[in-house]
Amino acid sequence: MRLTDILSEQRIVLAGNGVSVRDKHASLRQLGQLIAPAVALDESTVYGLLLERENLQSTGIGDGVAIPHASTDEATVQAAALVICPEGIDFGAIDSAPVNIVFGVIGPRRATGEHLKTLARISRLLRDASTRNRLIGCVDARSAYSLISTQDAAY
Repeated sequence: MRLTDILSEQRIVLAGNGVSVRDKHASLRQLGQLIAPAVALDESTVYGLLLERENLQSTGIGDGVAIPHASTDEATVQAAALVICPEGIDFGAIDSAPVNIVFGVIGPRRATGEHLKTLARISRLLRDASTRNRLIGCVDARSAYSLISTQDAAY
């Protein structure tokens, strides 16, 4: 499975392009709006799932990256969305650094293995500083999607 199987260009938002994402909660709300239609749930449910997971422990993994994720019995498919915040937001990351890349995932509870593989794939993709910097520098969703598609195919 590739990330482009669960991510679409329409589920990528760059803050500053008419979208204001000033903090963790705003980024989670934005992910909720983007992912909800793909998993046939309402935005507030997806936001609540992501927030509940964040309340357990921050998904800010360091190096400007956060991977909020959750699973639910109501989801029948796995879907992802991406919010890029070039200015950085406070996400309570483990390294205390601002987060620029917020890659959210919602999936079915029964597919734990697939969910974990997806999180590992995202983490592997974003561990490369060059990829992170190029993603933060993207000017639109199309260029971000293209970069993810190219880099993910290399794995």
